[in-house]
Amino acid sequence: MSTYAIGDIQGCFESLQCLLEKIAFNPQQDRLWLVGDLINRGPDSLATLRFLYSLRDSVEFVLGNHDLHFLAVAHGLRKQGQSDTFNSLIAAPDKQQLIDWLIQGKLLHTDVQLGFTMVHAGIPPQWGLHEAQAHAREVEAALQSRYSRDLLGNMYGNFPNGWKNKLVGIERLRLITNYFTRMRFCTAEGDLELNAKDNVSSAPLGYAPWFSHAERKTRNDNIIFGHWAALEGRALHDNAPMANIYALDTGCVWGGSLTAMRLEDKQLFSCSCAGHV
Repeated sequence: MSTYAIGDIQGCFESLQCLLEKIAFNPQQDRLWLVGDLINRGPDSLATLRFLYSLRDSVEFVLGNHDLHFLAVAHGLRKQGQSDTFNSLIAAPDKQQLIDWLIQGKLLHTDVQLGFTMVHAGIPPQWGLHEAQAHAREVEAALQSRYSRDLLGNMYGNFPNGWKNKLVGIERLRLITNYFTRMRFCTAEGDLELNAKDNVSSAPLGYAPWFSHAERKTRNDNIIFGHWAALEGRALHDNAPMANIYALDTGCVWGGSLTAMRLEDKQLFSCSCAGHV
């Protein structure tokens, strides 16, 4: 039995099939961890989501910003953008079944026995793992409640951009969601800068990659994440790889590759992608 963590798929169904063939994935024995952004921008979000749903007993996944965006669009709370590729999903006869499964996704998944934690974008430096788990549960509970439309309709926006325990309501949930699904650069206190999207050398003045802060409370935890294609699978600080940090978004949808890491020995596998955007 092996556990494979896979980077952002984004509807690149053929690349996913290539990667699963390369690792000889056996759903009766193996497990898949998916770092989010399962769909959107790639050529076949519907086939991807249907296939993952068929493997659901062997899959752990966290929600990415594109997955949340689809949920908002599917609930009529947001219009599709020009680069969105949701049409086949929206028109699918089994759409509701897929939505009901997707909305059960986590924002953070951890396995004590394996010694790994998975998020889509990251964990802000001011939170330890137990704090991060508790805050992730807040958003997950809201998504899975009768108030899910309120959250999906109001999760967009860059503010508030700094954490305070006294935050309440939609502002609190929006910031937690932004940490887990959109964060790249922040201050040591967790103040977010959400406009910069390039590699680590493009950090705005006063900000740094979330994983590079010296006093980050999760610095001793093994963290798997995606979201940041510009890293090209390398979480670097001062040109050296960061210990315990595993960046798995290798830009499949942009013509890069789709990458898997076997958690038991940290071996990497990849399939080249043709690029779809």
